[in-house]
Amino acid sequence: MFKRNSTPTETAQPVQAVERITSVLGSGVIWHGSINGSGGVRIEGAFEGEIALRGMLVVGETGRVTCQNVRANTVIVAGAVRGNITTQKLEIRATGRVWGDVITTAFVTEEGAFLRGQIRMEESVDLNLEPAPESTPSEAAQAESIAQTPIQVPEPKPEVESTQTVAKKKKKADS
Repeated sequence: MFKRNSTPTETAQPVQAVERITSVLGSGVIWHGSINGSGGVRIEGAFEGEIALRGMLVVGETGRVTCQNVRANTVIVAGAVRGNITTQKLEIRATGRVWGDVITTAFVTEEGAFLRGQIRMEESVDLNLEPAPESTPSEAAQAESIAQTPIQVPEPKPEVESTQTVAKKKKKADS
């Protein structure tokens, strides 16, 4: 009655790297500027400026972010964000507060979370981020190997005393 196909029809999906935090803006820090590049960033302090991140952005409970448009692959808000968010996945925790419009493909919220703005769900989101730097696994392994190589500092050679004499000029006394 129900027959199972003998050949699998699923295509192999590339394994996605686990996102992790690589940089932290501490709770006592106030930063004005821009954050862009790749990697995971956690903000516990106050940040004002521009965020364009290929990776994860976490705004901790003590974090305060003010940006015209936050762009990152994944955004988790447990603190406060004032500005529009463009992301593939947005998660607003119970303590999270967002004032701004959201464009995303996936949206998660906990009871007690706050959002004042519009949510637009899309099938895919273009973050308009700069291309990631190219690095092959062999280059990464070579860099790791170089980083682990101990540095050898040569011992200083004893200095040879100079037998040169320095001639001193006598100062004439003005009469």
